[in-house]
Amino acid sequence: MNNYTYLALGDSYTIGEQVPFADNYPNQAVQLLRKKGVDFHAPEIVARTGWTTDELQFGINNRLFRSSYDFVTLLIGVNNQYRGRSVEEYEEQFTVLLEQALAFAGNRKERVAVLSIPDWGITPFAATREGGKIAEEIDRFNEVNQRVSTAAGIHYIYITGLTREAAQDASLLAPDGLHPSGKEYQRWAEKVAAFFSNIIS
Repeated sequence: MNNYTYLALGDSYTIGEQVPFADNYPNQAVQLLRKKGVDFHAPEIVARTGWTTDELQFGINNRLFRSSYDFVTLLIGVNNQYRGRSVEEYEEQFTVLLEQALAFAGNRKERVAVLSIPDWGITPFAATREGGKIAEEIDRFNEVNQRVSTAAGIHYIYITGLTREAAQDASLLAPDGLHPSGKEYQRWAEKVAAFFSNIIS
């Protein structure tokens, strides 16, 4: 039986800020697959709250990795938007990160997935900010990561629409009123697990 390996690259949305570690989406995805009888190692997560694309790059550069992984996911960019960094800079740095994600997967593009950036503009944390402007900027960043991913033949998982439902459902948010709850991460995990399952089957 294969003991699959999974590398998750990202920021607070990947590590699961404000929720138990077991409730972040990489761990929930692995648990869903284990329940189906698929043998998975615990996910290896390279992510930190607040990381931008260049900070994730720094984290990657200062870490030792396996020679390759069976699956790799990448979700990065919200902090580029939050800090007012340019979309052009994001595209350049995201492209390099995606190339590295592909290399981590042994250059098997069918084993890599990119998740879209959530929209934090609908959260209570952003109540005093311009939600519409945030949404427009998040959409621009997502247009970039989707275009780059599609051009590279990488699977793209759009979760931004799901995150916007938190405007009407507070249970999708963590207690800080900003980050997703375990319930929200479960919805992402189901999409990630379904993608992995399609490759494994």
